[in-house]
Amino acid sequence: MDAAFFDSYIWPVLVILFQSVLLLVVLLVFVAYILYADRKIFAAVQLRRGPNVVGPWGLLQSFADLLKFVVKEPIIPSGANKGVFLLAPLVAGVLALSAWAVIPVADGWSVADPNLGLLFVFAISSLEVYGIIMGGWASNSKYPFLASLRSAAQMVSYEVSIGFVIITVLLCVGSLNLTDVVYSQQDGLGTRLGVPVNSFLDWHWLALFPMFIIFFISAIAETNRPPFDLPEAESELVAGHMVEYSSTPFLLFFLGEFVAITLMCALTTLLFLGGWLPIIDIAPFNWLPGIFWFVLKGMFVFFCMAMVRSIVPRYRYDQLMRLGWKVFLPISLFMVFITAFVLQFMGWA
Repeated sequence: MDAAFFDSYIWPVLVILFQSVLLLVVLLVFVAYILYADRKIFAAVQLRRGPNVVGPWGLLQSFADLLKFVVKEPIIPSGANKGVFLLAPLVAGVLALSAWAVIPVADGWSVADPNLGLLFVFAISSLEVYGIIMGGWASNSKYPFLASLRSAAQMVSYEVSIGFVIITVLLCVGSLNLTDVVYSQQDGLGTRLGVPVNSFLDWHWLALFPMFIIFFISAIAETNRPPFDLPEAESELVAGHMVEYSSTPFLLFFLGEFVAITLMCALTTLLFLGGWLPIIDIAPFNWLPGIFWFVLKGMFVFFCMAMVRSIVPRYRYDQLMRLGWKVFLPISLFMVFITAFVLQFMGWA
């Protein structure tokens, strides 16, 4: 084989494959412990122990659950469209995982760093609704079908608000590249107000605080997390559009949901919390590697989501839709105009 051909075509493919496998392994292990943390936080708020039997302090509980799902028999309803029925959880899981390909967890630490990375993530997260609709329709049962339609309406409604939030960030950054979004937060509002050291005051959460709150709440609604888990609330213990699913197909739906949650935590970190930038750009904070700050901020966002799940009562469906269309949409539209006006008026554009 010609050396130039190997260096130009074969070696880059091998590198991308290695990076992809490494990302998937780390992400799946991280999701297992995020699920463990979610259950522990929920238990602590309710003054109980949570998982504490499998492994020390219950640390292996998620892996025991994985084994349980894998060895169970998958049951397919006789009236279901078997091809679409089995394809739906695969679509949901693969789409959720593929969005992580463009997420930079530190400077240069990403499988791909395209100029349209932010648009790619938004497009992939928008497509995840198809897995839910396919699963609800293919089950050939009215309950999962109605739940999937409600879930689709909910996800589409809050994607509108998320889109306007991304537009405001785009106005401030001038780029859809996620690395550029992070570096634009080195000299933000804090620097313009005269703070001598780059710090958390430069991040977009302060300059775009209303959009930060809207994005956080919309991310919870987008991923069907409590208190916005209306599709599951329709049928309580049998989980909405996943009513007819069991075993590994159910596990794939569940995995896709939690990977989407970690994706939203990562996006919140990148767009509003400075990504891998240290909280204050002085020693000893800037001695720590960027991956440490990224994971720490992402875990903080997830902790906030877990606390919301624990203490906020579930919304009714009409309240959910009213919040998305009559509250978040006007506010986010107004903030787009305000942000553009301020940037132009102050000469910061």
